[in-house]
Amino acid sequence: MKIASFDLERYFAKYEFSSQYLLSPSDCEPLSMSELLGLADAETARLWETLKLGYTEYSGHPLLREMIAEMYTGIEAKDTLVVVPEEGIFLLMHSLLKAGDHVICTFPGYQSLYEVAKSIGCNVSTWKPNEEQMWRFDVEKLEEMMQANTRLVVVNFPHNPTGYLPSKGDFEAVINLVKERGVYLLSDEMYRFLEIDKGVTLPAACEMYERSFSLSGVSKVFGLPGLRIGWLTSKENKLLERVNELKDYTTICSSAPSEILAIIALQGKSEIIRKQYDRVCRNVKTLDGFFEEYKDCFRWNRPMGGSICFPRMLVVEDTSVFCEDLLRATGILVLPSKQFQYGNQHIRVGFGREDLPQVIGLFAEYLKQRFR
Repeated sequence: MKIASFDLERYFAKYEFSSQYLLSPSDCEPLSMSELLGLADAETARLWETLKLGYTEYSGHPLLREMIAEMYTGIEAKDTLVVVPEEGIFLLMHSLLKAGDHVICTFPGYQSLYEVAKSIGCNVSTWKPNEEQMWRFDVEKLEEMMQANTRLVVVNFPHNPTGYLPSKGDFEAVINLVKERGVYLLSDEMYRFLEIDKGVTLPAACEMYERSFSLSGVSKVFGLPGLRIGWLTSKENKLLERVNELKDYTTICSSAPSEILAIIALQGKSEIIRKQYDRVCRNVKTLDGFFEEYKDCFRWNRPMGGSICFPRMLVVEDTSVFCEDLLRATGILVLPSKQFQYGNQHIRVGFGREDLPQVIGLFAEYLKQRFR
């Protein structure tokens, strides 16, 4: 298999752990071990304390799969498969696609959502949003892109990196479009439950259409990326089993400690999500003030969901050069849009961390010195 270098991950591998400040993290504030274990009840505390570090069940711990299923309507434990989120994308595409298939994917986005299909030999079309319309993805454009051999549509809402969230009507139109044609749907829902406005959470794709797969996990909203626990959820059980068989060639099974910790996290999901949501809302208000003060430097579409946004810079020709200069001068790491293969005018800002006000203050000082 030949596959292109993962630009975003290579960038973070180079800079993330040596930078003093992060202004582009995609995840929310990570929980400490003590915080997470503090959410355990007597049963899950016993699971943790008596855990033996042997192999785990291939499809995931039965209790974990049950708790995942409880997050959806009309989904049972048998409809879930525990995977590393990235692994889920890779294995599903290798289970479903063949060379010559046509795939449509939201773009810009997480590179594996389209790069894996390309490496298989698929023809990939990118569904791009309209920046002038708050990064809206036009369903009519998606319909125009459909071909006779379209095998899979890949969507990601709330969207990384723009923070866009379609209306329920638009999302239902996407579902109806793929359903009418019998096309499979992979829905990356890693930021689901972190919508800025109340009451706008979309139904999970797996609840709406049998040939859809919902991808989620504990990395983003739960602030637990170090557990490396995610899941695919679908009523397409035969294909899900094929994914499970291919998993024999990757992780085989999950980390035993990570599974128990993920069970504790899902047990305490209401408390975890509430705290992350409150933090995100506070930080968005900070960004409201920042982008208003520096509206001569940025054009910003306020995010609707998730913990990331994608402002356009108005005062530089190349954000890649700008980000390198910023890092050298301040120790602040910002992700340029080049790493999303989306030109040189945008940056991704992550606002799910507790230190966002401090880091945005340092960023503001740099902008003031450089451009004013």
